[in-house]
Amino acid sequence: MKKQKLGLTFWLFVIALIFYINFAMGRKTNIEEIPYSKFKQLLKLGKIVSVEIIPGEFIKGVYFSQGEKREFKTSYIDDPNLLEEMEKQGVNYTAKTGGRWIRDLILSFGPFVLIILAWLFLLSRANGGARQIFSFGKARAQMPTQTKTTFDDVAGYEEVKEELIEIIKFLKDPQKFSRLGAKIPKGVLLYGPPGSGKTLLARAVAGEAGVPFFSASGSEFVEMFVGVGAARIRDLFQLAKKRAPAVVFIDEIDAVGRHRGAGLGGGHDEREQTLNQLLVEMDGFDPNTNIVIISATNRPDILDPALLRPGRFDRHIYVPAPNLKEREEILKVHAKKVKMAPEVDLKVIARRTPGFVGSDLANIINEAALLAARKDKEVVEMQDLEEAIDRVIAGPEKKSRVIQSKEKEIVSWHESGHALVAKFLPGGDPVHRVSIIPRGPALGYTLQLPLEDKHITSKEELLNKIKVLLGGRVAEKIAFNDYSTGAQNDLEKATEIAYKMVTKYGMSQRIGPAVFSETSEDVFLGLEIAKKTRVSEKMKQTIDEEVRNIIQKAERETLELLEKNKEILKKLAEELKKREVLDGNEIDKIIKGEELPPLEPEKDYNPPTTRSSKPEKEGETHAEEENNSGNPTNS
Repeated sequence: MKKQKLGLTFWLFVIALIFYINFAMGRKTNIEEIPYSKFKQLLKLGKIVSVEIIPGEFIKGVYFSQGEKREFKTSYIDDPNLLEEMEKQGVNYTAKTGGRWIRDLILSFGPFVLIILAWLFLLSRANGGARQIFSFGKARAQMPTQTKTTFDDVAGYEEVKEELIEIIKFLKDPQKFSRLGAKIPKGVLLYGPPGSGKTLLARAVAGEAGVPFFSASGSEFVEMFVGVGAARIRDLFQLAKKRAPAVVFIDEIDAVGRHRGAGLGGGHDEREQTLNQLLVEMDGFDPNTNIVIISATNRPDILDPALLRPGRFDRHIYVPAPNLKEREEILKVHAKKVKMAPEVDLKVIARRTPGFVGSDLANIINEAALLAARKDKEVVEMQDLEEAIDRVIAGPEKKSRVIQSKEKEIVSWHESGHALVAKFLPGGDPVHRVSIIPRGPALGYTLQLPLEDKHITSKEELLNKIKVLLGGRVAEKIAFNDYSTGAQNDLEKATEIAYKMVTKYGMSQRIGPAVFSETSEDVFLGLEIAKKTRVSEKMKQTIDEEVRNIIQKAERETLELLEKNKEILKKLAEELKKREVLDGNEIDKIIKGEELPPLEPEKDYNPPTTRSSKPEKEGETHAEEENNSGNPTNS
């Protein structure tokens, strides 16, 4: 990392500070202040050695005291006999004139000079050096000379790339579109979940376009000084107009484009002035000026409507989390830089990561490489990738955590209940693995892998999810006739699903096809205060009753299912307690009544890390996978 050099202002400040301290405190700190009468007394006694007279200011010198020489200082008094007395005593004396006005000047104005120098120094550091002290209004946009990122580096997102490629073609050959009367889009808004690749797509546009590419962050336009942000916006667009055709990329535009008047107190004046200037610049473009604004955000809901209208950001491109095929392609792109074992199947890893975005997948590949290097392997194996998924989500295994035998038995029955209910319910995702190895805060987990990504979920599937979540609690009831705290997270998720079924999805016959949610989408903007609730007290009571009925009915049906298969549940819990990890094939064999191969002796104490899988809180099942793949989304 390159060290930042100290500017001229800093050294001027240091020199002035030293100079001021020298004059303010004096070079000597051990000079004795004595009255003039004592000085005359010492002179008569012959103890004065030498004297220096500064007329109008003071007298200083050296005298003997108990065999030692001491320095003294006394006030100046116009004494006509002083020189004669010193000559009689043989005292060496000198006289100096002037100099007082200089010291008075320094002592009077020195503090103000120091404050000004300190302010200039801090200002120069905050704005990139002494040369930029007065360049507040200059844009901080970066224009890279060349970027190597292209659309070949962006896996998937073919529809998004098609939209951006059309804009690149417009920049390269505007006559192709203008001859038909088409106008170039002024702005493109890329929005989607964090880490989905919005900034990467913008860099790819720069690599493909071959035109000047200005990049800036939304936070760079907002400063503590009023008017600075608006000045930087003007400067940025002036630079872009001079280099047209050009592309201007503003990352995290929600920092400057937030809804005006949002929040309590009316918002921030400086930010709103900056937004107003941005709106003026985007709307004031010459139609023949080939400049395109690309911006990225993961909060499009808080942007000002005036910024999103046609004529400013004409195109809104959603960059979603990748689907199964796209996740596999993204994994292949990142795996090119890593030595992979021949048996590695990235399709399985893609199936295990529904809802993961590009940054998550890149992190998994990197974590797998780190794990392989830690184990002194030559290549990254499948077990490293599976372990990396667990580490990214919930951290490493807690090998030092000691679980009591009774707790281990409870967790074994609990997770077996989850797994068995998931196996027997129709239309559910296949059970991939069950484990009671502690990982992070989790004592055990049941992992289901969806065969394909889901965008909508039926009522039956939601009810089955609730039953799977309740399977651990019901299994504890069957085995011990008691409940533990391990089902806390299961109950929270089951209640949340049931509440959404009643209030949002219209899946309750008693409530009917209506939405009765009190949750506001504008909490961040502070607009929910003006909204009145649409749920009466009577309806709230009815909703609570419906939620309770759904969960209680699901619990009864889950109990019936596990009671019918109690022997299989017992066998599954025993094998899980003994082996600590069971995969899908082993669970199928237990359900069919087949015997599993005997364990190696050391496996009772050192469970293989190759079987580590995605953990969740104790008693928790496949909630991460289900929420990402099964909950209703835009379809």
